[in-house]
Amino acid sequence: MSTRRHFLAGLAAAALTPTRGWSAVGAPNFLAAGLFPDGSYRLAGLGADGTILFALPLPARGHAAAAHPNRALAVGFARRPGTFAVVIDCAAGQVIQQLQAPPGRHFYGHGVFSTDGTRFFTTENDYDAGTGVIGVWETASFARIAEFSSGGIGPHDMRLMPDGATLVVANGGIETHPDTGRSKLNLPTMQPRLSYLDLTGQVLEQVELPRALHKNSIRHLAVRADGLVGFAMQWQGAQTEHPPLLGLHERGKAPRLLSADTTSQSRLQGYAGSIAFSGDGTQIAITCPRGNALHPFDVGTDQLIQAFTLTDVCGLGAGPDGLVFTTGQGVFGAVNGSRARVTAELDCQWDNHLIPIRHPT
Repeated sequence: MSTRRHFLAGLAAAALTPTRGWSAVGAPNFLAAGLFPDGSYRLAGLGADGTILFALPLPARGHAAAAHPNRALAVGFARRPGTFAVVIDCAAGQVIQQLQAPPGRHFYGHGVFSTDGTRFFTTENDYDAGTGVIGVWETASFARIAEFSSGGIGPHDMRLMPDGATLVVANGGIETHPDTGRSKLNLPTMQPRLSYLDLTGQVLEQVELPRALHKNSIRHLAVRADGLVGFAMQWQGAQTEHPPLLGLHERGKAPRLLSADTTSQSRLQGYAGSIAFSGDGTQIAITCPRGNALHPFDVGTDQLIQAFTLTDVCGLGAGPDGLVFTTGQGVFGAVNGSRARVTAELDCQWDNHLIPIRHPT
C-alpha cells in the first residue's frame, strides 16, 4: 500500500503534468471492447453514430472499461475472472500501465473513477474468503491505496451515484473460485443485493430481492441523473421459470421489478446482458444476446414498450433520441420509440458493453 504522503505527492505531480482531454481523440461518446478481423482484441472509442474514433490493443479479450472524467484515459478490464486491467492513454495510443489484482483476487470486469478523477475503484473477488472487495487506486501513479468490503458476494458492476459520494454495487451473490473456473459454488444459498457505500466503504443501505428470487443474480447497473438505479439480473434457477430480469430502485424504497409478457420474457432465457436509461431518462432497457432481444420499458408505467429482435445484441447506452446498441455482428444501431435502425456496420465483433464517456460541460 502507498502511504498517504506518497499519495499526496503523486497527486501534486499529476497536477503539474500536461494532460489531454477527450476532445483530443474526437470526443467519443462510448468505449467498447471488441474482436477485430486480424484476431486482435481492442478497446475502441465510438461516436454517437457508431463511428470508430480510435481502437487500441488489449492483451486479451476485454469486458467493460471505465473512462476518466476529464482526461483521455481509460481502464480496460479482462473478461471475468481476469487478473489484469490496462490503463490506456487514448490520446497517445499507448498502454501506460497494467494493473494487477492482488494475490488471491480477481477482477470482475468493471470499475469507476471518482468525480474528480483522483481515485479509481474496482470490483474484486477475494476467492479464498468467498467475499467481495472494492479496491481503491490513486490515479497519479495507479498505486493501490485501500480496499473495503463490497457489502456482499460476487460484486460485478459498480456505479458512482450523482452525489459523487456514494457507490452502488451489484453484488451478484454467486461465489466462484479460479480452481473451478466459472463454476457457481453456492447457488442454493445465494443472496444477491444492491449495496450503497460511501467512498470509504461504510454501508449506507442494502437492498435484497424477495426470497423466492434469491437465485436472480444482480449483475449490471445504470443510474439516472436523479439517482434512480436500474439493475439487470441473470437467473440461476430452473430454465422453465422466467422471472423479471430488470429492476428499479430509489433509495429508501423497495425495488420495483419489471417484466415483459410471458412469451417475450421466455425468449430472454433468464439472461440480461446490459442495461441503460434512454437519453431523456424516460425509458430503461435491457438486452439479451442469448435471446436476440432488446426490451425497453417506460419508467413511468413499468410497461414494456416493444420487444425488439436483434441478432446477438448486448451493448447498450443512452442515445441522443433514445437508446443505442451494439451486437456481436459488428452492428451499431439506435432505438427510438417503436423503431430500431442500424447506423453503422463494422468488421468486428463487439463485446458486452457500451461504456458512456461524460464530457465536462
